[in-house]
Amino acid sequence: MSIRDNLTKIKESLPSNVTLVAVSKTKPIASIQEAYEAGHRIFGENKIQEMTEKWETLPKDIHWHMIGHVQRNKVKYMAQFVSLIHGVDSLKLLKEINKQAKKYDRTISCLLQVHIAEEESKFGFDETELMDLISSGELEPLQHIKITGLMGMATFTEDSQQIIKEFRTLKSLFDKVEAKLSGIKDLSMGMSGDYHIAIDEGSTMVRLGSSIFGARN
Repeated sequence: MSIRDNLTKIKESLPSNVTLVAVSKTKPIASIQEAYEAGHRIFGENKIQEMTEKWETLPKDIHWHMIGHVQRNKVKYMAQFVSLIHGVDSLKLLKEINKQAKKYDRTISCLLQVHIAEEESKFGFDETELMDLISSGELEPLQHIKITGLMGMATFTEDSQQIIKEFRTLKSLFDKVEAKLSGIKDLSMGMSGDYHIAIDEGSTMVRLGSSIFGARN
């Protein structure tokens, strides 16, 4: 099936409140252009340099989401154009995003990444760190960022019960954060292998790559 057909099929299956992020990392410009011509506008990249090169080449009405781990010294390269940063995992990073956004007189939307998986390699806040940050008052001076929700990645496993448990943990945290911070609306959880479970558990944003573009190069 073509990229257009894949997108159509997936979009028809998604509830109306779920945003589809087409994960275009490692994919050539031509594949992204094909998805764009099929009407899609939200793309996710995990390397800032690659995303910036694509932004420079592709149409300017694309919304670029940074879905990978973010190094503070690279924020300046995307501050001019990035729409949403999914993997924000420290106050230091929030301060750097705020500083760089201010240079362009922009407000950049951010998701706080929560560590829900049993894998050590995943990044993110734990529950205590997350709630401490939200109640600390440290976010208030950061006028050039807007925290719009949470993001998390489940353990890479065939055990659907474990994935359900991890997504439920994230959804309950989302509900707690929503009660404390205004403007919380995005719960980014679910990828090509587990997005059906994620949607059942309350996801409002799924990050799909291989099911749109085919297997990764």
